[in-house]
Amino acid sequence: MSGLQDLSISGLILVLLLVSVSLSPDPAEPEPGCHLYPFNVTIKSDQRGTCRGSQLIQACVGYCESSAFPSKYSVLMASGFKHNITSVSQCCIIRKMQKVRVRLFCGPRREEIEIFTAKSCSCDMCRLSRY
Repeated sequence: MSGLQDLSISGLILVLLLVSVSLSPDPAEPEPGCHLYPFNVTIKSDQRGTCRGSQLIQACVGYCESSAFPSKYSVLMASGFKHNITSVSQCCIIRKMQKVRVRLFCGPRREEIEIFTAKSCSCDMCRLSRY
């Protein structure tokens, strides 16, 4: 009977290893939630591209928790029974920004400008004034 127990324990360990390997995150997939995402931006001084430059900057992308639920009776009363669902939403926002210098090539001469990039992100209350 001990040979059968050893075989079943070995099989259980193999199954656990397979499950743990299949649950590990794929490095090619983006992280869930709200996080920094790099992208390249090209800046031109005019439509002809007299001065031109590129820079890698960061944006905040992803999602945050939101929920909706039936309103409390006091909310229903105060709204004349029109506000029957209450929602709580959060948006992925830029928490901190930083300036980066972009070198522009203008034929033989060079110029620099400063633009903003996201430094950190977080989930916060959604505000219409930001969008």
